Amino acid sequence: MNNPEVVMIGLGYIGLPTAALIASNSVYVYGVDVNPKVVETINQGKVHIVEPELDYAVAKAVEGGYLNASETPVEACTYIIVVPTPFKAKNEPDTSYVEAATRGLIQLFKEGDLYIIESTSPVGTTEKMMSLIYRERPELKDKLHIAYCPERVLPGNVMYELVHNDRVIGGVNEASTQKAIAFYQKYIKGALHPTNARTAEMCKLVENSSRDVQIAFANELSLICDKADIDVWELITLANKHPRVQILQPGCGVGGHCIAVDPYFIVSDFPMESKIIGAAREINNYKSFWCVEKIENAKLQFELRYKRKPKTAIMGLAFKPNIDDLRESPAKYIAQKILQNAQNQVHFIVEPNIESYPSFKLTDYKIAVEQADIIAFLVAHDAFKTITLSDDKVVLDFCGILK
Repeated sequence: MNNPEVVMIGLGYIGLPTAALIASNSVYVYGVDVNPKVVETINQGKVHIVEPELDYAVAKAVEGGYLNASETPVEACTYIIVVPTPFKAKNEPDTSYVEAATRGLIQLFKEGDLYIIESTSPVGTTEKMMSLIYRERPELKDKLHIAYCPERVLPGNVMYELVHNDRVIGGVNEASTQKAIAFYQKYIKGALHPTNARTAEMCKLVENSSRDVQIAFANELSLICDKADIDVWELITLANKHPRVQILQPGCGVGGHCIAVDPYFIVSDFPMESKIIGAAREINNYKSFWCVEKIENAKLQFELRYKRKPKTAIMGLAFKPNIDDLRESPAKYIAQKILQNAQNQVHFIVEPNIESYPSFKLTDYKIAVEQADIIAFLVAHDAFKTITLSDDKVVLDFCGILK
C-alpha cells in the first residue's frame, strides 16, 4: 500500500463505513483498531458488522489496495478519531478512548495536518484534545487543523447517508473549520455547515436528546393508555391527523449507541438545567422495567388459569427493527431480566438478524411462535409481520407489530 492520506482510528459501525467510503474514491486509507480479529477480518476484504453494501465496499477497497488495517497508526495527512465514548459510574461520559487514540497520534503529527474527532463527545472535548496535543508538541501550536464533525447516520442505511446527509463541521478556529470542510467536500454530497467545535459537539448531543424526548412522550402515553384502557396505537394515529402534531410510536424503551446514550452527556455536565432531557431518560428506561412486569404478570395469570407454567417467546433483541445491533438494547435488557426470573420455565429467545449470541440460546421465530403460550413482541422486525397467530396465544405487543 502507498503512503496513506487518511488514518482512521476505530473500525466499528461508523469508522469502517467511513474508511470504505473514502477509499472508494481512490484515496489510501489506513484503518486502526485495537481488536486484532477486526484487523485480520478487514485485511481479508471481509467485514465484522452487518450493514448493507458495506461488505462490497470493503472488499473492493482492500482488493484495490486503497484500504489496509493495523493495530498501530502510521503517518498521514488527515487523522479521524471514531472510537467509543462509554460511561463511567453515574452516567458520566468516559473520553479515555478519545484521549488514548489522540496520544497514539501525537508523535506522528506534522505542521498542516488535519485532526478530526467524530466520536460523540462532551462539550469541550475537542479543545481538551487540542491542549493535550500542544502540551506534548508545543512546536506545533496553532500549526495543526483541529475540528469536530459528528456522524448522523441511520444503521441499515449508513453507506447512503454518509454521502448524502448534511454534516456540521466545527473547528477550533476558522482555518480548521475550512480545512475540514475542504476534506469532507471530496466525499459528501450533503451540505456542510460550518460552526465552532463546541457548537458542533453540542449539536450532536441535542439531535439525539430531541429524539429521546419525543420517544419518551410516546412511551409515557403508552403507560397512561394502558391504565385508561385505551389503544395507544389508535390514539396516536388519530392525534397525528392534526396538521401540527406528529407523535412518534412507543416501544419497549430506547436503545442504540446514540439516542439512549447521548442525552447523558448533557445531563452530566448541566444537571440543573437539563430537566426535560433527564426526565425523558428516566421515562424511556422505566418503560423497559414496565415491559418486564407486564410479561411476568402475564406468565403468572397464565399459570393461575391453566395450572401449568407457560412457555414464553421473547421476540427481538436488537435495539431497532431489521438490524443486528444490540448496543444498549432495551429488548436485550428485558430478555435478560425475564431469564433471571425463569424458575424452570421455558423461554424462546428470538432474534432473526443474528446467528448466535453468547448470553442466549436463540430459537427460530417460527418454532418459537408455534410452541409458545405467551408471545411478547419487543422489536418490530419485518419477519415478525408475516406471522399468523392462533387465538389460543397470549400476545403482548410492545412495538405495534400487530397495528
